[in-house]
Parts: sequence; structure tokens; C-alpha cells
Amino acid sequence: MLNQYTRRLIALASVGTLTFTLAACGGGQQAQNGGTEGETTGASEEDSQLSGSVAVDGSSTVFPITEAMAEEFQQKHPDVRVTVGVSGTGGGFKKFCNGETDISDASRPIKEVEKEACAEAGIEYIELPVAFDAISVIKNPANDWAECLTTEELETMWRPDAQGQIDNWNQVRDSFPDQRLSLYGPGVDSGTFDYFTEAIMGEGGASRGDYTASEDDNVIVQGVMSDQGGLGYLGLAYYEENQDELGAITIDDGNPDNGEGCIEPSTATVEEGTYQPLARPIFIYVRRSAAEEKPQVQAFIQFYMDAANRNLVSEVGYVALSDSIYQKALSRFEERKTGTVFEDGSTVGVKLNEVL
Repeated sequence: MLNQYTRRLIALASVGTLTFTLAACGGGQQAQNGGTEGETTGASEEDSQLSGSVAVDGSSTVFPITEAMAEEFQQKHPDVRVTVGVSGTGGGFKKFCNGETDISDASRPIKEVEKEACAEAGIEYIELPVAFDAISVIKNPANDWAECLTTEELETMWRPDAQGQIDNWNQVRDSFPDQRLSLYGPGVDSGTFDYFTEAIMGEGGASRGDYTASEDDNVIVQGVMSDQGGLGYLGLAYYEENQDELGAITIDDGNPDNGEGCIEPSTATVEEGTYQPLARPIFIYVRRSAAEEKPQVQAFIQFYMDAANRNLVSEVGYVALSDSIYQKALSRFEERKTGTVFEDGSTVGVKLNEVL
């Protein structure tokens, strides 16, 4: 039987197949949630009288979590409509700082230019981590030569000066075959793009541009599936959902303190702290005025951060935060603490318990 997440990804995959293009800027998709049965908590009988709308947009990586939360929340509050769009982290912030949405899904912290846009529009925001992700490097299942890559080899493939120069696997490692290398990855509006480039190249946004780019992770999945020499990167949930038709490449960061040798992307390696440097926290940003003026937004965030609903995070393929981090995040929301704790915009190597 298909679970809610699988059904939602199938719906997104259909859209992604129809819109499979060489576009660096993904268009926004918006899904209106239906409702399915589930056992969750976080709302009182009084809250069941809630009505109105909650508008969410942003990261495709965070989308499965928010969508799962929205579906369950609407089971308890059938008169509340939660819409969850997928415009990428950057696209989501554009709408959020323009006052078009109540919540922005984000796979990286807000950027300086986005902070300025929100400030100019008088938008105050509350930053809440919601889970950990492992950016997964994927390959075609017919690829039997690349089981593990070092972070240096990933840099060789993706650095800006590789554009038009590195297009064969044997340029990455001498023992690799004479096979064309085709790359697939998130577009520039994606927080996954920002994190990956910072973690691998040491500079956010530093990347070659001659690859198939999309904010829709299903486009990346479809591209690598159909290309024997294909390699891409995306969130763990999208790999796990398609792991029968994709391979995951293990990563060696060369630092034995993070685990010896090649480490696979998984819930276990994220929890152990060994999948470095591609494990990262992911977020939602809540418009303060929406939290204060719209009871349905307040109730949805309380539901989202409720420990009793944490199973939804793992159900869709991500790693739940620890109890202490969830409690600190919920306190930030209840106390309406605005702004970001990531002043330099980076989460690489940051420990949430220390900065929240």
C-alpha cells in the first residue's frame, strides 16, 4: 500500500516528467492538500474549530515534511486549507518577503539579500529548524565503477572551471572508464545548491553552469535514471524513494574524525555525525505577523513542532532533531524570537544545540 508521502512524490514525479527541461530556474508548483487518515496529536478540541488558510512555499527538500504535516493537520482541522508550493528555497523567500506566504520552506538559512528584502517589506520572521537531511550523490544503476568518491573528486566535477573541460569519468579518476560524464543538480534558487557548493567548493554558489539544473528534484531523478554516465545530488528523501532505480555514491571526506573511509548517506550516518560534510539542518521560516494574527498558523506550527508528530519526519525519509533541539525551536516560536542565528549564512559544521 502506498503511504501518503509516496503518493505525493508520484504526483510530483508526474509533474517533473512533463516539465523535464534544461532550466536553471524552476517554476513554482502548488499542491492543495487533501486529507488522509493518520494518528497524530498536537491540537485541542477547541482548535478543531479553526478555519482559514495557511500559505507555504519554498524548498523541494523540505516539501515532503511540510506536506505530510499539512495532510495530518487538516485531518484534525478540516476547515483549514494548507497549500504547499515548491519554488525552491530562493523562490520561496521571494514570495515570503513579498508577504505572499505565511511560511517559507528552506534548505539553507536566509541570505543577506533576502533579509534586506524582508526588512524593506516590514516582514519579521521566526527561524525554526525542523529536521536533518543528507545530501545524496546519486548515479545510474548501470554505473559499476564509482562506488565511492572523495570530496576532492566531487570538487573536480563541479567547480566553476570544470565547465566545458571535465566531461568524462576518466578525467575524475584514471581508473574510471572512458564514459561521458553528465551532471544533474539543483538550480540556483535551491538551498541544496547553496549548501552543496559551500560544502564542496568552499564558496556558496561556486559551480559550473553546464549541467541539467532544476529546483524539482524529480527532474534530477529522471535525468540520472535515463543516463548511464549521469551523476546528480539531491535530498535523502528523494534518493530513498527511488533507490530501486538509482545508486547512492558513498563519500570520503578524508577526515577520520568523521568516520573512516567511504560513508553512505543514511539516517544512521546523519545521527552518528559521520556523513560529512553533506549532512545539514533544514528549516521553516514563519512570518511573525501571521503567527500572531492567524490562529490557524499558530496551531499549524505547534502541530509541526510537537514531539508526538515527529514520526512524520522519519516517515518521509529525513532525520528528526533531538528532543532538546525541538524544545529550543518551539521556545523560539512561542517567545516570537525573530531573525536568524546563522549570521554568516552557513550551517556547515554548526551544532544546532549551541546556536539556538
